[in-house]
Amino acid sequence: MYIRFDNDGLSVSNPGGFVEGVALDNILTVEPRPRNPLLADIVKRIGLAERTGRGVDLIFQGLLRYGRPAPDYSASNSTSVVLKMSNAAADTEFLRMVLNEENRSRTRFPLDSMIILSRLKDERRLNISSLARSIQKSEPQTRSVIERLVETGMVEAHGSGRGRHYILSARIYRRSGDKSQYIRQAGFGPIQQEQMVQGFLNKNVRITRSDVADLCRISPFQATRLLSKLVEEGKIVRKGQGKGTYYVLPS
Repeated sequence: MYIRFDNDGLSVSNPGGFVEGVALDNILTVEPRPRNPLLADIVKRIGLAERTGRGVDLIFQGLLRYGRPAPDYSASNSTSVVLKMSNAAADTEFLRMVLNEENRSRTRFPLDSMIILSRLKDERRLNISSLARSIQKSEPQTRSVIERLVETGMVEAHGSGRGRHYILSARIYRRSGDKSQYIRQAGFGPIQQEQMVQGFLNKNVRITRSDVADLCRISPFQATRLLSKLVEEGKIVRKGQGKGTYYVLPS
C-alpha cells in the first residue's frame, strides 16, 4: 500500500484492482467483499477496521458532512485501487445545516441523502437521472430518497415530467444568507414567465419556443405548455407551422 499526503490531499493506492463484482459504478451499493477474508477478519478483531465492511460509506460520510468533495476512486484500474481525498476547507455553513436538521429530527442523515445534498450544494440543480447515478441506485429508489428530503423542507422540486429538477430549498439558502442564489436556481413563477414572454414580444415582435425556454429557464415541453396557455387566453397569436412556428402579440 502506498500513502501520500500533499497540497491536494490524501492519496491511498493499493496494488491489485477491485475484487470481482466490485466496480466504480457500484462501489456504494455492492455487498462488502474483502480480498483476503482471513486477514479482514483479523484486522476487524483487533480493532483496525470497522466490522460491518462498509468502510467506503464511512469515508464518504466523513467528507461529505463537512461539505468537502466526495472521495475519488476514478484513478483506479485493473492493477491498483486508488483513493483520493481532498483537503479542501470544510464548508461550515453546510455542516451547520446538516447538524441542525439531524438535531431537529434526532436521526443521522443516511449516505444517500448526504450525497444528494452535497451534489445540490455544489451543482445547484439536478434531475432524477443525474442524482440516481450519484447514489448508484435506480430512479424509483432515488425518487424515494429525494421525496424524503422534500418532506423535511431541505429540497424543492421544480418542473414536471422530463423537465423536473431539484434544488436546495429557500429555507436552506435563507439560512446561508444567499437568497439571490435561490431565486437564480428556482427560476420564475408562472405569472413572471407570462410577463417575461410579453415583455420580450414588446421589444422583439416575435418569439419562438426555444426563445421561451432560454428566457424562462424551462424545458422545451414546459415552454410549449406556456405558449399554448397564452394562445388560448388570447394574449399571443401563433404563426407558421412545424419548425417555423413563432408567436406574436395580437394586432
